[in-house]
Amino acid sequence: MRVIDFKDASCRHCYKCVRNCEVKAISVEHEQAHIMKDHCINCGHCLEVCPQNAKTFASDMDRVKGYLRQGMRVVISIAPSYLGVLEYDTPGQVVDALKRLGFWEVRETAEGAALVTKEYRRLLKEGKIRHIGLSTHNPEVAKMAALQGEIGMILFSINPAFDMMPAVRDLDQYFADTYDENLGGIAPIREELYKICEQQNVGITVMKGYAGGRLFDAKTSPFGVALTPVQCLHYALTRPAVASVMAGFDTPEHVYAATAYETASDQEKDYASVLAAAPKHAFSTGQCTYCGHCAPCPKKIDIAMVNKLYDLATMQKEIPGTVRAHYQELKANASDCIGCKGCESRCPFHVSVAERMEKTRELFG
Repeated sequence: MRVIDFKDASCRHCYKCVRNCEVKAISVEHEQAHIMKDHCINCGHCLEVCPQNAKTFASDMDRVKGYLRQGMRVVISIAPSYLGVLEYDTPGQVVDALKRLGFWEVRETAEGAALVTKEYRRLLKEGKIRHIGLSTHNPEVAKMAALQGEIGMILFSINPAFDMMPAVRDLDQYFADTYDENLGGIAPIREELYKICEQQNVGITVMKGYAGGRLFDAKTSPFGVALTPVQCLHYALTRPAVASVMAGFDTPEHVYAATAYETASDQEKDYASVLAAAPKHAFSTGQCTYCGHCAPCPKKIDIAMVNKLYDLATMQKEIPGTVRAHYQELKANASDCIGCKGCESRCPFHVSVAERMEKTRELFG
């Protein structure tokens, strides 16, 4: 079933949906956009940016209304995000309103996690799957998962910028067993995580290996020096327990740059010498990686997108026209921020979101 699709007659092949699709799930053939359903994650962003209203969203609303009119016992499952999306004084009001509409029972979608876990355990016991995996940016959560006993693979964000603490002169100190409080190195909790995963035979698949591309440019790198894709990959692959890296790409050239690791020399893989000469180092905190954990925003701001546009804007002397245009097309932007800081409590990288929203508002006007 296609949740999102296009109206053939309305599409004007402007490519706006193609440019804005984060997972590259839209193709254009014969001047008509098409959703690649195997890639689409149903985020709905293309619906928002389409100037021709050429997309349709599959809805079962009429079917549900029909069930209610027939007096059927209908159970509604609502996502936990309703807490930040709907306006109410107490959560009970939401349940009461839905029951007044005719729903027999109101449940939270998160309950499905327990059922999924039970099914995973059965499949694992029967040998139909090899392991259970977990994805997180938080080293404390990853550590608990590694020690839990049932998790066999963790998808975790690893790159030099996320790992390093403030500067050390001896690069070996980055990987020392103990740390002088006056020195820097790999954040102790992250180093502990990698060792625990190695000890528990829990594999790590790396995400954010390039820190969103920031490490490729000295101007945007927190170290003040540029690293290559090969160096970033080598850094990740040399951490304990790391089995693989998921490298992001937009073009075939990006793929070639990553696969060059297979034939790279030791000199080309050497990130240590580059970091040893770096003028500065950084903690992993405070850097937005556009992961989306900040959502939902009560004012419906796409915080990750606003942060991305802010970062893109500040990389240039003047705000690029395309960046300004994308910002102006947002249904809600930094000017709508009420400073509630609910997003900050969910951010795994401790970004000062409210402060960045204020800076963005001043930058874009």
